[in-house]
Amino acid sequence: MSSRTIGFALALLAAGALACNKDEPEKKQELTQREKDSVFAGSQIPGAKAVGKALRTADSATARQNRLDSSERTP
Repeated sequence: MSSRTIGFALALLAAGALACNKDEPEKKQELTQREKDSVFAGSQIPGAKAVGKALRTADSATARQNRLDSSERTP
């Protein structure tokens, strides 16, 4: 085989390998509002601490409500 034929075969092999490796781009997962607020709460932007406090307060209220609900279910 001549070097020209070997070069052509290698070029075809490389093109085939690249063509087989086409993955679909990953879909960017959207953040929920809660996740966005959590990211914002951790930033240095003015008012971010208030958002963090509101998230903690909401978590506390939800936990309290869950405790009350579970105590009503189990006598």
